[in-house]
Amino acid sequence: MDSPTQPPAQPPKETSPSPEVTATPPKLNTRQKLLRWWWRQMRKVDAKQRGKVIAQLREGSHPDFDYFLMIVLSSVIATLGLLIDSGATVIGAMLVAPLMTPILSVGLASLTGDQDLIKNAGSALLRGSLISVIIAAGLTLSNRPLPFVLLQELPREVITRTNPTPIDLFIALAGGAAAAFAWALPQVSPSLPGVAIATALMPPLCVVGIGLAMGEWRVAGGGLLLFLTNAVAIASASMLVFYALGFTPQNLLHVRSLRDLPRSLRLSTALAALLFIPLAYLGARFVGQASDSRLINEVVQEEVTRMGGELSELKAQTTGGVLRLTLTIRTLRPLRYEDSVILQQRITTRLQRRVAIVVNQVLAAQLDPLVPPTLTPTPTATFTATPGPSSTPTLTATFTPTATFTPTATSTPAAARVDNTNWRGVHLRQSPGGPIIATLPEGTILTAFDEIALYAGLVWLKVRDPEGRIGWIPQMYLLVITLTPTATPSLTPTHPITPTPTPSALP
Repeated sequence: MDSPTQPPAQPPKETSPSPEVTATPPKLNTRQKLLRWWWRQMRKVDAKQRGKVIAQLREGSHPDFDYFLMIVLSSVIATLGLLIDSGATVIGAMLVAPLMTPILSVGLASLTGDQDLIKNAGSALLRGSLISVIIAAGLTLSNRPLPFVLLQELPREVITRTNPTPIDLFIALAGGAAAAFAWALPQVSPSLPGVAIATALMPPLCVVGIGLAMGEWRVAGGGLLLFLTNAVAIASASMLVFYALGFTPQNLLHVRSLRDLPRSLRLSTALAALLFIPLAYLGARFVGQASDSRLINEVVQEEVTRMGGELSELKAQTTGGVLRLTLTIRTLRPLRYEDSVILQQRITTRLQRRVAIVVNQVLAAQLDPLVPPTLTPTPTATFTATPGPSSTPTLTATFTPTATFTPTATSTPAAARVDNTNWRGVHLRQSPGGPIIATLPEGTILTAFDEIALYAGLVWLKVRDPEGRIGWIPQMYLLVITLTPTATPSLTPTHPITPTPTPSALP
């Protein structure tokens, strides 16, 4: 039996190859591109190096004897450098001060959550700061009875650290970032001394102590604000750098918003932003004061030159809405009262504000070796013979008793001694409150004249020093030695005897 025939097999249909599906990468925005580029450029710090950095910061932030010894030495150097107005000495104190390490440790510990490190570093920073302020105040107070530094005016190195501006904040941010890089990357560590100089930490603390010792609360407050600005900015910048170098397990590329950043980093950034507000206010006020000072200087300089003088010194102070100017002018001719009135009117007109001036004039003579002085002839007396009267009979004088001498007391210059200055000495000035002629140490014997003046609420006395210089000193710094008056002869009139006429012989 034949098997049923099978239908012929159909050839397999040709199937077209399925298209390959490729995943397109998500499109990155500009911020993500910048973060990716930054992440690729950053040098990663391996676990071994991270452990080494943490160990070094932990050791440098431990408040032991070595740490406090360096605090004391750097405080002494910085305070004395500020008092003698030596910038080089202050820079040396910046290099010695160990305050940078605890601040970096605070930043790293806040980022990683290391409670022991933040406790030790915070304690070291706080105690070191207090010791620095106490040492600075003690050195300033002990300087008063000593004649080494005359602190009648604040040194320039102190004044420059009492007006922090936003520029100081940006400097501290850059310095903190540089310090973190130098600690984390061994090849960058040679730049640490420069970072210590750029981010000054010890001088502002010493300024606080100097201000407290002198009772200058504005100086102490300005120095404290500068130190807080530097400390917060350095800690914030170091946290950001340590975060970028991989000291936390979170990847910088996974950050899509500020909420993805560590909470401690966000808090430090907010604190640095808050510090920007008072710094911006102080900076704007400082710029306004600088502009006013420059305008006043230019106007006074032009008006003094216009009247034929030369401005040597200008002091400005605003009290009660009145700008009070003290001018020291060098002039070839004596200035009169009318000249000062005209000068005050011109300055008032140009500045458009109430102005009161005090003029201290210094007379000067101009000599030119190439131009000899011209002699001016002066009239002299000429004797001319004139006929006189003819001789007449005269009376012959008879004896008259001479007058007798009676002693009368006369005043002589009194002797005075420089006293009550706590061994600081006192300035001898050309006029009350005027230019300084010399500095006289305590115990100097002077000659006091009977001329007094009242200036700035003080009684000034005219004196002459042993070298013959004549000037003025506040009477509160003088111990006048009263001398016994000496007797000088004076004529006492007596009753004369009437002469009797005697006829002379006729020719």
